[in-house]
Amino acid sequence: MALDVHHFRLVPALPHLRFRVALVAVAAVAACLFLPVVGAQAASLREEFQATLSEPDRKKFNDYVAAQIFHQAALDAYWSHVDKKRNLRRAKKRADRPITKQDYVNEQPPSYSGPSLGQVLARRWQAFQEQREEQRPPSRSEGLPTVEDFISSARRNYGFVADRVSEREFKERYAREALALGLTGEQVVRVYALETSGLGTADMQAGIHPITRKGSPISTAIGYAQLLAANSISELAKHGSDFVARLKALARRAEPGSARQKRLMEKAQALTRMTSKARSMPRVWSRHVAFSKTDLGRGIHAINMDGDIGPWLQVIKLKGLRSTALNAGYDRLTGAEIELMNLAGPGTGLEMMTPAGRGAPTTNFFSRAAYYRNTIVRGKSSSGLLHALDERMNENLKNAGAVEFIQIFNRLNGGRSAAR
Repeated sequence: MALDVHHFRLVPALPHLRFRVALVAVAAVAACLFLPVVGAQAASLREEFQATLSEPDRKKFNDYVAAQIFHQAALDAYWSHVDKKRNLRRAKKRADRPITKQDYVNEQPPSYSGPSLGQVLARRWQAFQEQREEQRPPSRSEGLPTVEDFISSARRNYGFVADRVSEREFKERYAREALALGLTGEQVVRVYALETSGLGTADMQAGIHPITRKGSPISTAIGYAQLLAANSISELAKHGSDFVARLKALARRAEPGSARQKRLMEKAQALTRMTSKARSMPRVWSRHVAFSKTDLGRGIHAINMDGDIGPWLQVIKLKGLRSTALNAGYDRLTGAEIELMNLAGPGTGLEMMTPAGRGAPTTNFFSRAAYYRNTIVRGKSSSGLLHALDERMNENLKNAGAVEFIQIFNRLNGGRSAAR
């Protein structure tokens, strides 16, 4: 992430004196160390770059690195405070005690106000790092699996071959399934607009542009609702038997002896094997995440691309979010609220919608890595994030994929508008 040094300050005005003192103390120690070796590779890289600099530029670079180390120490202290508050909230929840505003860190992360490298030196440092990165031998373990990897794993391990349909047909099946499960067009299309920029395809993977097909995967998220590979495993463990039964019902309605009937039965058999494997894992999210990184786990994720199973799987995930909200007393969810639960996790998303949680900074609800990875959540409160999600959705609803989706919902819904 590139730091905008003009809009960051170093130490925030925090209300808790002990934390404020600890923050400054830790940062001061880091500053005194000047150039500590955070990692041998990083230190060596800096030293190589310093050797290429003139004396004035070397001093400017060293001052910048020292300020960055100071700032990172301040951030470490801030995030440690966030973690402590989070642990205290968990304890209160277990004890069924109410959560109040004081149970959150109510300030944004400390902001950087140190020296900048300047445009010329910053470009040289960036180019130097990129050159060294290109020279580094590639690792076979690098990179996330792609759509083709998921498809290949499914064929190899389960004998499963996804039946691909046109985008319009996939949207049609998706919309019918959503309406049958009580979701509205407004909820579904707004989630689609946010998750895929209103352009996404059924096999869209995060990091890959759905139209140009350029880019590199940044996660295993796939489809209109951008399900992770671990989501596919979790949902199949819960609903796999129902999916198998529906495939068999479709086969019974198909023309006897037809290729379609044969394919549906083959898929039902393959899905039975997948379901059995998914259910052999403990129903614990961390175990599903770990399993999703194996060849067997990756194969399950391929069902998202299938024209029969994919719409069921993705819509039932959204339905699960809605059901969780209903059980918590939220009977009318907007598309942004569903997306918040999708983005932060169901329980966390609901907490962000409580009176105490709405005004709290988003740092309270995301891990440090996730906070900086998701640009839309940074520097906002929960209510600010909901507003930003709505704005992004409104803009993306103008794009071709969202427009087509709205039209399909409107037609299936008797002309009632799916967009608001």
